[in-house]
Amino acid sequence: MAKTSVIARSKKSPKFASRLVRRCFRCGRKHGYMRDFDLCRICFRELANEGKVPGIRKSSW
Repeated sequence: MAKTSVIARSKKSPKFASRLVRRCFRCGRKHGYMRDFDLCRICFRELANEGKVPGIRKSSW
């Protein structure tokens, strides 16, 4: 879980576009971020296993 000050700083518009940091909206993590879902890999997996992400289900073959 990222500190609230770090999350608040990332929500402000940056001085330069290349400084933009995308973070998970749930926990604030910046690594392992998936743009399509606006989640990090950990939160994505938790929500997908609970069936809360539409169109996603666990693969098995």
